[in-house]
Amino acid sequence: MSDSAPAPKDLRKSFPAVIATLIAVHACMAVTRVASSLWVLKQGYGEWTVGLLLSLFAVAPILLSLWAGRLADKHGFHRPVGLGVLLALAGALIAVSLQTVWAMGLSCLASGGAIAVAAVAIQREAGLMADDPSQLKKVFSWVALGPAVSNAVAPVITGLLIDHVSFRAAFALAVVLPMLAWALALRVPRHPPAPAATGVKARPAFDLLRQPALRRLLLVNIVLSASWDSHSFVVPVVGHARELSASSIGLVLGSFAVAATVVRLAIVRWASHLNELKALRGAMLLAMGMLAVYAWLPGTPGLMFGSAVLGIALGSVQPMVLSMLHQVTPPDRHGQALGLRMLTVNSATVAMPLGFGLLASVTGAAAPMWLMASLLLAAQWPARSLKSP
Repeated sequence: MSDSAPAPKDLRKSFPAVIATLIAVHACMAVTRVASSLWVLKQGYGEWTVGLLLSLFAVAPILLSLWAGRLADKHGFHRPVGLGVLLALAGALIAVSLQTVWAMGLSCLASGGAIAVAAVAIQREAGLMADDPSQLKKVFSWVALGPAVSNAVAPVITGLLIDHVSFRAAFALAVVLPMLAWALALRVPRHPPAPAATGVKARPAFDLLRQPALRRLLLVNIVLSASWDSHSFVVPVVGHARELSASSIGLVLGSFAVAATVVRLAIVRWASHLNELKALRGAMLLAMGMLAVYAWLPGTPGLMFGSAVLGIALGSVQPMVLSMLHQVTPPDRHGQALGLRMLTVNSATVAMPLGFGLLASVTGAAAPMWLMASLLLAAQWPARSLKSP
């Protein structure tokens, strides 16, 4: 295939293949997450082992995100996606072959690393397919829908394979998905980035934090991401305290996921009428208000309503943040900026659940949501300092 840069129209034609590649890579991680968690529980390991396995998915992105960003800026789409596919394939092969707790840990670590390397390149490639801020919002709404689709479908298929075939069959599915991802990636035209100017030294990613707009945007993104984590943590705890059934708790969590998906589809439809900054500030205010009162909502219907409102608010954030990030950073450093964002978000993902658990144990089940409501109030200051790109 030619390495000459394709026209923007040719790039946009390959957009479905880019999104499908993301879905396939992410689905490999989702299958591994569900199958490894159920496998360790079936073998008699405690819940803390499950928690440890889940934390490993966020450890590798912390270590690899900045490197992945540099790789994407230097080589474009195919090399980082190929390395991500190899990582995912290696992790899946380890799990399907060895079936030990250490193999599960290595598989989780590799799957998380695969997302870190591939997703940064995929997000960067998607950003190249937009000609203006309105298209950026549409593009990143579709990008945000990719993981939502894999999270909805992959666990169901995994559960069916485990129940009706075997754990090994579920892990075999995780082996197939990276190969599918690479087949899809090959449908995207190759267009290596322009070579860096001779004698210009590559700058470290943290150098981007000298830009006030990016610094404030990342700070707001961390708080909003942690608010998402607080909902995931609090719902099972509050539901259990109220003696709700597992199906009721599932309905509450599902209402959040459905609302997050619907709002992203709405952004695709009405992106040209949205202002990123106003939408971001509005989402923060809506999430802050609902987090503050969530614990007092009555019964399962009340919690479902609260979760749906939070899903609308927090589900709208990623397309806005990614669109603004592409507008406030130099085009030749988009990969580094995306890697920096992934680093900060995953650092919070590792730290926050433990902090939420400690806070809830010494105060109350809803305390993590009250904490995040307070932090969202504080985050209004950097949000108001942001200016429309």
